[in-house]
Amino acid sequence: IPFLTLEKAKEIREQIPTPFYVYDEAGIRANARLLKAAFSWNPGFREYFAVKATPNPFLLKILHEEGCGCDCATATELTLASACGVRGERIMLSSNDTPDEDYRRARDLGAIINLDSLDMVDCLSRALDGKLPAMVCLRVNPGGNFTASNGIIGEPEDSKFGMTVDQVMEAARRLSAMGVTEFGLHAFLASNTQVEDYYPRLARVLFELAVRLSRELDVHVRLVDLS
Repeated sequence: IPFLTLEKAKEIREQIPTPFYVYDEAGIRANARLLKAAFSWNPGFREYFAVKATPNPFLLKILHEEGCGCDCATATELTLASACGVRGERIMLSSNDTPDEDYRRARDLGAIINLDSLDMVDCLSRALDGKLPAMVCLRVNPGGNFTASNGIIGEPEDSKFGMTVDQVMEAARRLSAMGVTEFGLHAFLASNTQVEDYYPRLARVLFELAVRLSRELDVHVRLVDLS
């Protein structure tokens, strides 16, 4: 059932020139609350909305009011999130080919920084003059084929994003030597999948890696899955 009637659309058209977007605030809030309720068993759960999907400050404020964080890819998105009242670890910088200024902006905001590749460890250290945050997130790509009930939903080995498990271990070793004491794990193997067994299978990969990191490096690990 459309939330907007034809009559209301015509009324808006008389006030605002086309084209324009009309958003269903009640629907957005309801869905955010349903998602939060679905994960209420986990007191540490937080949804991070991808700012690049809809960089609209009004929507970001609504989602922030519903407890969501912001997943940012650029310094501009970091600034937008901050301007909407989002603070600290409710912001995440997850990007590629990241300029030094973006790392510094994320640090200044207290955001979680997610590294996409092993070489980004040195990039982060250089950008922050060796003064790294206590917590850094690492993106893992387990490689191979990732199968689900509907067959193969992706071939991570063909993706240019994320580190192999061995690279994640090496990145964590280097970062730990630089003073990082806590790590997040992130994986993004499929976009907009509705295959139910994708999520528990990916969760197993992340949990097993978390256990390995904890045992071998004696560090604290959080799971940060943005898929």
